[in-house]
Amino acid sequence: MRKVDSTPDTALCPALIHPACFGLAPALRPRAPHGTIPLTSHLDRKVTPVTDTIYDVVVVGAGPGGYVAAIRAAQLGLKTAIVERQYMGGVCLNVGCIPTKALLHTADLLEELRETKRFGVNISDVTLDWEAALRQKDTVVKTHVGGVTFLMKKNKIDVLNGTARLAGRGQVVVSDAEGRNRAVTAKHIIIAVGARPREIPAIGAVFDNDRILSSTGGLNMPSTPASLLVVGAGAIGVEFASMYRSFGAEVTVVEMLPRIVPLEDEEVSAELARAFNRRGIKALAGARLNHLATVEAGVTAHIVDAQGAEHTLTFERALVGVGITPNTRDIGLEAAGVTLDPRGFIQVDDHMRTSAEGIYAIGDCALTTPWLAHKASAEGILVAETIAGHHSPPIDYNKIPACTYCTPEIASIGLTEARAREQGIDVKIGKFAFTANSKATILGQRNGFVKIVADKKYDEVLGMHMIGPRVTELIAEASIALSHEATAESMMRTIHAHPTLHEAIGEAAHAAAEGAAIHM
Repeated sequence: MRKVDSTPDTALCPALIHPACFGLAPALRPRAPHGTIPLTSHLDRKVTPVTDTIYDVVVVGAGPGGYVAAIRAAQLGLKTAIVERQYMGGVCLNVGCIPTKALLHTADLLEELRETKRFGVNISDVTLDWEAALRQKDTVVKTHVGGVTFLMKKNKIDVLNGTARLAGRGQVVVSDAEGRNRAVTAKHIIIAVGARPREIPAIGAVFDNDRILSSTGGLNMPSTPASLLVVGAGAIGVEFASMYRSFGAEVTVVEMLPRIVPLEDEEVSAELARAFNRRGIKALAGARLNHLATVEAGVTAHIVDAQGAEHTLTFERALVGVGITPNTRDIGLEAAGVTLDPRGFIQVDDHMRTSAEGIYAIGDCALTTPWLAHKASAEGILVAETIAGHHSPPIDYNKIPACTYCTPEIASIGLTEARAREQGIDVKIGKFAFTANSKATILGQRNGFVKIVADKKYDEVLGMHMIGPRVTELIAEASIALSHEATAESMMRTIHAHPTLHEAIGEAAHAAAEGAAIHM
């Protein structure tokens, strides 16, 4: 099979990656202005040993990377502790992936209920109960936080509550809320401290948790806004834009790059732009936000559009989703010999080792992209197995699926058509629209398509890109296909059940392998 460049498309524009899904969750914690980690003189206080135990592994941070690493290490017989300064599950579980998708599900239900009449179901006066939606979101979060806590007990992992700081070779000092310090000794340390939403002070995009919001603030508004400006049209931006449009807000999205969801295949971006236009979401791609300021009426934004025209617009609230900042400051990394890049991300090798012996880094705080929760979990498993002496293969970052839960949904894996051509690969394309799929017609959701990018010479599937109904579930087949080096023909020969949305994948594979789909 042809060896392709494993650098993911997300490397083109890391500032636009979803910032809500990884590592620890600092957004709700007491902290210094602008999201910095509070500076405390940990080593000036009295330090007492927490135990005589020498741990094989101490994990710093209980997000989807950290807690998974701890579980896998414990499964492999390693004495393990995990340090968490707020809550189990990190950003993803508490103020990221899970609560966001819970509210997006509420939005989807609203949209479906508004369309029931054509399916023969008459429901009058469909309204949103915002407080009930927030309670349901919180119930989902609480349920799964409890699940992670249970898994720590089940696997006999010691949970140390507090803020960690490296204090010499194999030493971690844990400071609790009362200022008491405890020293922990470890043979191996895994840094999984995550990241937080990025502010842009130069243009006034500083979170006040009232008018100018991060993704965290966007999950807990006191009421749904009449109007909302979303800054950034990556995954987080379009999800919140889609959600609040369903909740009744007038939504405008500003994106500096030439198209929305700029890391996706160009045809996917164009399809989403059309869908947003139909829904009344204003998407200003190729636009520049010069300044953002709070005023009595809400937030004023000074925007220069793609044609160079200047606009001053006022919104009730603004949500800024333009990337992440790693939580690597003032936790003793530099003194321990850990190399950071200029933005603060930790440099690692292909088995997550840092420049300091015995210290590893995973998830959002590491330089590896894409910054996604399931990527962090995979890195956690890899590093635990590496510490245990297993010879696990490194992660192929080009074969990590990405899902965006806007309406319509987006899912992708592997190379886009443009990226493959940039690498000099002679490609062939197979595409199938949901307009010709029976299950999509039954659901009343016929917009979108499945697109397969394959190597013309070897027939290997290099990428799959989808937009449409439930594609965040369909992407699983694409993940298996790429990880097993499937060909377009092998996917075409795989019989897909009827009537299902999955048939669109088989049809797209037929188009890639034979030049035409059956049902188009």
